[in-house]
Amino acid sequence: MTLLVTGSIGIDTVRTPFGTSEDCIGGSAVHFSMAASLFSPVRFVGVVGDDCPFDLADVFKERNVDLAGLEVRKGSRTFRWSGSYEGDMNEAITDGVDLNVLAEAPPTVPEAFEDSEYVFLANTAPGLQMQLLDQVRGPHFVAADTMNHWIVTAGDDLKTLLDRIDMLVLNDGEAKLLTGQRNLTTAAHAILDMGPRVVIVKKGEHGSLMCNADGDSFVLPAFPTGVVIDPTGAGDSFAGAMMGHLARTKRVDVVSLREAIVYGTVAASFAIGDFSIHGIKAIDMNDIETRFDTLRKLTQF
Repeated sequence: MTLLVTGSIGIDTVRTPFGTSEDCIGGSAVHFSMAASLFSPVRFVGVVGDDCPFDLADVFKERNVDLAGLEVRKGSRTFRWSGSYEGDMNEAITDGVDLNVLAEAPPTVPEAFEDSEYVFLANTAPGLQMQLLDQVRGPHFVAADTMNHWIVTAGDDLKTLLDRIDMLVLNDGEAKLLTGQRNLTTAAHAILDMGPRVVIVKKGEHGSLMCNADGDSFVLPAFPTGVVIDPTGAGDSFAGAMMGHLARTKRVDVVSLREAIVYGTVAASFAIGDFSIHGIKAIDMNDIETRFDTLRKLTQF
């Protein structure tokens, strides 16, 4: 089935205990697509300014990513983010952000993309996410990501969005902030009451939790990696592999969701192994399947 993603394309500067990556490619849609395209063709919708130093066609030249939805907007500047990580690197410290083109009107979904069956609304303002969703005709399954900033500044829009999507992906701090609950299971069920039928809570090095409206739950640890170079984009890579698997199998039952979460966890484990997109770009499905099998063995009892 067809998979569409819309989200940010960014110029990132990232500092971790392992070094600094200046003006590297980032953005939610980029990290998502790099992982998702291992599983399924991806339809990419995003916008950059005419200052963008990256050739997206070159970035994705070995992946099945259709860039017909990429807009280069004259007179605008590309989204920029700078952040740093310290200690266990579980949380990014935002040192600077310039929304630039992301503060403008969203890009247009090409007519050829309007029939997309699986849609992922990567992290951006919920109002923009809804405007983009309005351009897709009757999608089969819609998932979205969000962040603390939108929960605090655009809470009403976010709650409207939640009533229109099938799945929300967010981290543990965001789940607690959105619901006011300290227990993650309670928070997940509170989010289900807001509209989506599936909630996935990412817990960083502690794995993830899935709850759905049918009463099913699934908990998975993170893949045990020895070195974490740069966690930026790990959550988007997680979502990309997960949605790519769902689109590939054409199913969203509890078994497929569990498998998708395992694939997402594996993809994230590669993403954190290098700066920017280099960790996830350097692998293929054989690498993914090898770690999938390893994680399966580690969690059997």
